[in-house]
Amino acid sequence: MDTTTVVALLHCFLFASLVQSAPISSPAFKEAANRAKTLVEKLLKDIPAAHSAAVSTEGFTLSGQISNLQLMVTSMGIPAAPVLKPLSDRFTPDRCLSHMSAGSQLFQDLLGVLSSKLSGLEDLRADLRDLLTLINKLKELGELGGDASDQSATLDLAPHLHDSYKVQVIVHVTLTQLRSFCHDLTRSLRALATYRP
Repeated sequence: MDTTTVVALLHCFLFASLVQSAPISSPAFKEAANRAKTLVEKLLKDIPAAHSAAVSTEGFTLSGQISNLQLMVTSMGIPAAPVLKPLSDRFTPDRCLSHMSAGSQLFQDLLGVLSSKLSGLEDLRADLRDLLTLINKLKELGELGGDASDQSATLDLAPHLHDSYKVQVIVHVTLTQLRSFCHDLTRSLRALATYRP
């Protein structure tokens, strides 16, 4: 193969690569990422009020650590949200959005279970539903399918919902983890909005 043919083929592959990755940096994608970030910021503002309304056990504060409750968290099977990492070759935008979606769905499901026992969680749940819609919009705009290996966690909290102290632990841990997840979401959405493939 001569040099001209090789150069022409390289240009074709590079152009195809650029065309394929263009949607993620489109203005519509950036706008949707910014709208999602605004919704996450609203969630962060609303979590303390929801915590105050739902958690009455003394010593359970959002500023406190949940490490002292880790044994209960494990024994009750309270799932942790998928980890959001900085974008890289291994943690691609596709995988990032998949983790965002799985985590948002997890918290929406947890709050759905807890809403049957406590009031004050419905607004957070509705915001998470709206956030899931925006994340799906980002997948569509970025032409990203999501990572099929990320499955939703199964929730089997029913045996623990008859004990008021355990309900308080579950809601405290859920809202504490949701707040941490929202901080990670904010960083990830900011990175996605400025991502250059």
